[in-house]
Amino acid sequence: QVHLAEFGGGSVQAGGSLRLSCKASGYTYRPNCMGWFRQAPGKEREGVAALHTASSVSYSIAYVASVQGRFTISRDNAENTVYLQMNSLKPEDTAMYYCAAKTTCSGADLNYAAYNYWGQGTQVTVSS
Repeated sequence: QVHLAEFGGGSVQAGGSLRLSCKASGYTYRPNCMGWFRQAPGKEREGVAALHTASSVSYSIAYVASVQGRFTISRDNAENTVYLQMNSLKPEDTAMYYCAAKTTCSGADLNYAAYNYWGQGTQVTVSS
């Protein structure tokens, strides 16, 4: 069982920045695949950024095209925490953001249906 807790959502004006944190706990084997997903009202949940850690020196990352160059996913293994740094935020980034994890993976995966552990979500609101 993996418990995920997200922090860092809030309200910001367009062009601003936020950093989301997701702390993992309760696991026996640290999940190798972590991801950030978002869901706006009336829209399907979409993958935003994903990170696969193959080893201490080998990893892969994927971003949805709409956040490429603006968002950065990273991981602090010592803190069991994954971050999503969001810069140059746009009103269309407004959504509930969720952290997710899975223990079996082979690469960074933006498919939300593939993940079996989810956090409770944190709201991000960007005003124009």
